[in-house]
Amino acid sequence: MNLTLFDLDGTLIPMDSDHAFGGFMVEIGWADGATWAARNDEFYAQYQAGRLDLDAYIDFATSVWRSRPLGDALAMRRRFMDEVLAPMLRDNARALVRKHQEAGDLVAIVTATNEFVTAPIAEAFGVPHLIAVQLQRDETGHYTGAVQGVPSYQAGKITRVRQWLAAEGRAWDEFEQVHFYSDSMNDLPLLELVSHPVATNPTPALQALALERGWPILKLFA
Repeated sequence: MNLTLFDLDGTLIPMDSDHAFGGFMVEIGWADGATWAARNDEFYAQYQAGRLDLDAYIDFATSVWRSRPLGDALAMRRRFMDEVLAPMLRDNARALVRKHQEAGDLVAIVTATNEFVTAPIAEAFGVPHLIAVQLQRDETGHYTGAVQGVPSYQAGKITRVRQWLAAEGRAWDEFEQVHFYSDSMNDLPLLELVSHPVATNPTPALQALALERGWPILKLFA
């Protein structure tokens, strides 16, 4: 069996779901208009530059929905999926995932976006294994705005993949091939670890590195 890992934002979907989710909060009036949107943009720029303060971002990004009744937050997430995310799902991205599944690979999505936003996206791709930033809950089940455990961001993706494999009773070394599809230099630690890195819709920096190292370059989106 081979192992195939997919980044999500910019890789399987032509957008950043975390940033777009924040924009949707502004659109539906849950967040404070231009001020909140500007802060959301600042965090996104930090991420693109590889220097995101993830703890601060999670506290900020979840603040607009975590104090609301969970049923309301889930209904809002459904609207986001239907109105914003669903039109971004591409047949060729679905086909790529399905190709690896039909080949018998163990497939997972590994993303630095939090589990609340990404769980329905992984479901839409038919991928039952999602490794995302976990959100801490208190004893009553309410989200606290903190990260639970190791975040799946930069080198943390390696730790979280190994933890997931161990929980599945598997180990990295048992796979003949390990593919990882990503668009971002933030994922360089994991790209360098796998046997088959694929720069997918890469940023200019990742494309230049892929050309230098002879990694395949895949363009799913125009």
